[in-house]
Amino acid sequence: MASTRIPLSRKDEELKERQARLEMSTAEIGLTVRTTNCLEERGIFTVEDLLKCTRDDLLGIANFGEKTLEEVYLALESIGFYRTSRPR
Repeated sequence: MASTRIPLSRKDEELKERQARLEMSTAEIGLTVRTTNCLEERGIFTVEDLLKCTRDDLLGIANFGEKTLEEVYLALESIGFYRTSRPR
């Protein structure tokens, strides 16, 4: 029996997968409970919210330092979002 569904193009499938990653909660990407709580207190609940923040925005959060920032960067990298420049 022939399929009546129209297959999504590779590009459409990639966009769909990217959107799903953007909609993930900060808790879903492997951040510690403490880090997740810090972010949520500032209204940052999803990966998309997190990606809209600058480094300075994040460092401006109470109890959020360089070590926590690195945790966030590594979690984002684990789901395919990379920094444009990485400190050396």
